[in-house]
Amino acid sequence: MDYRQTLDFLYRSLPVFQDVGGSAYKAGLDRIVALEEASGVPHRRFRSVHVAGTNGKGSVSHLIASALSAGRKPAGPFPLVITSPHLKDFRERMRVDGETISEREVVEYVERNRETIGRVQPSFFEITTAMAFDHFARREVDVAVVEVGMGGRLDSTNVIRPLLS
Repeated sequence: MDYRQTLDFLYRSLPVFQDVGGSAYKAGLDRIVALEEASGVPHRRFRSVHVAGTNGKGSVSHLIASALSAGRKPAGPFPLVITSPHLKDFRERMRVDGETISEREVVEYVERNRETIGRVQPSFFEITTAMAFDHFARREVDVAVVEVGMGGRLDSTNVIRPLLS
């Protein structure tokens, strides 16, 4: 598949909250745990900051990312993870040092995990979360700023063990 076909697969195969509303929300962490295990539990390979709340998550995430980025040693890349929804391109949800995940990396992640995706039947946000965590682990980021999706104790981002929430 190419990038466009991969996105079509994701949008057709997975429930997207912006399209179907509350029925896209799947309570529980079983699916994200299964996706993470299939990729070697990548969220354990970087530190994180978890941002939740009713309003302002995106702004707060960007401020934290800027502050951490400005104060760091030139060691590893710094991501801002999972802003939802994206404005123009799906890849906006996963950035490292301001650079979005590449189209090739999106395609490769889906190809590597297609069997697991079919078996687990994750929501769109769950697959986005798992893809982001895999991307950040592969890029060997120092710290990820992770913005919750719907929030609550069953939000798929809750698999992380953040330094700060």
